[in-house]
Amino acid sequence: MVYTSYTRKGCWEGANQPHVCLPRQSSPKELAPSLIKGSRMDIIDKVFQQEDFSRQDLSDSRFRRCRFYQCDFSHCQLQDASFEDCSFIESGAVEGCHFSYADLRDASFKACRLSLANFSGANCFGIEFRECDLKGANFSRARFYNQVSHKMYFCSAYISGCNLAYTNLSGQCLEKCELFENNWSNANLSGASLMGSDLSRGTFSRDCWQQVNLRGCDLTFADLDGLDPRRVNLEGVKICAWQQEQLLEPLGVIVLPD
Repeated sequence: MVYTSYTRKGCWEGANQPHVCLPRQSSPKELAPSLIKGSRMDIIDKVFQQEDFSRQDLSDSRFRRCRFYQCDFSHCQLQDASFEDCSFIESGAVEGCHFSYADLRDASFKACRLSLANFSGANCFGIEFRECDLKGANFSRARFYNQVSHKMYFCSAYISGCNLAYTNLSGQCLEKCELFENNWSNANLSGASLMGSDLSRGTFSRDCWQQVNLRGCDLTFADLDGLDPRRVNLEGVKICAWQQEQLLEPLGVIVLPD
């Protein structure tokens, strides 16, 4: 058998890729620890209820159309793991899955339901969220940056087309990242820095603007309702010509057509 690696774009490199599926409602620890630890798995259409994945090694694994209800991924190794069209919360539930202090470096989530998930303390450097529902998710103390030296760091995250309403991103550093086409309504961005990031086509609530560092951001095609340039540092911010009217409205400036 030839083992192959999974790419971020969803393609397998090579041929004869391994295909390992866990039986429905089986505990990963009881099933086959040798398959869990360090193995690449391709798992499709499985349901996991109240499973404990904590401290397991699921690096490079691929999950498609799976359901994870009340599962614990705390301290789990999920580096380069991929989740596509997966759900991490049951309908009507008041709490999502736990990813606290998990290693999510370069992990990918596409079209996933992650509302009310707990990512507190997780290493999220290089993480990818595409078209995901993250409503109410908690990212307190999570890290989207790599500290190179005492004074040098760089961020990496790819979050686009996501519902970030009521998400807790307070104090987070997401600078120079791809963060476009997201719904940020009522997100907690207190003390966060999105400096230099692409926030184009995003939707923000009025209370978001004064909480966050927006210097150098791309706000083209974004809804600027409630953004008061007297109270927010807009140095280096990019907007479209037609957005001037909305931006200058709090100043009482009337923009006439050419």
